Amino acid sequence: MTISIHQADFTADFADLKTIRETVFVQEQGVPLALEWDEHDAQAYHLLAIANKHHPVATARLLESGRIGRMAVLREWRRQGIGSLLLKHLINEARARELTQVMLSAQVSAIPFYERLGFAASGDTYEDAGIPHREMKLWLVTSKS
Repeated sequence: MTISIHQADFTADFADLKTIRETVFVQEQGVPLALEWDEHDAQAYHLLAIANKHHPVATARLLESGRIGRMAVLREWRRQGIGSLLLKHLINEARARELTQVMLSAQVSAIPFYERLGFAASGDTYEDAGIPHREMKLWLVTSKS
């Protein structure tokens, strides 16, 4: 198996982004479809993980504010390091943009995954789309720091 990470074009790659995000968030986790897509999608920096040169299996996005989100890996491709690859690419993109931190809203069950990559949880647990979450942050060292 080979996995490659590519910057996605929101318009050109929408079908792949839609399939992955709606499969994971809407179908598996019960997130209402109306909450899955937002006003940030068209301007966000999106990534797609491609397996074996042609099979889209995961996605994530980075907003200009440094917020990471919409990270989704299809069930049969989980626990193979794809989420880590996506997250590392987004962190590197944030560094290239000279952001000082990245943040995300982590599902409580995923907190250990993000902690392994250096994120720290803060604040209380809250519900988002009926799923418990916590805020997490990672401070970045940039070339100007």
